[in-house]
Amino acid sequence: MISGVNRVYEHAGRQYHLQAEDLGVEQGCFEVRVYDGGSVLWRKRLPYAEILEQKLPKLAQDESLRALMEKTLHTVQAAIAKGKLT
Repeated sequence: MISGVNRVYEHAGRQYHLQAEDLGVEQGCFEVRVYDGGSVLWRKRLPYAEILEQKLPKLAQDESLRALMEKTLHTVQAAIAKGKLT
């Protein structure tokens, strides 16, 4: 289990805090949240069963999950840039 990935994304004069947090292998999902000024603007839980099903060694599993989180945050950034989450 990894704790998560965080970044600040600036767009149109605003700062958005993007956060992806692992909810643990028991739940097999992570939650993505977008904060604007301390308030949650958007959130979604995403499963990662396909990573768990691969039965990877822990380090490889963590790397795969982190890559998925990073990719997801990149997609969220694109959605903000297109005005879909604001």
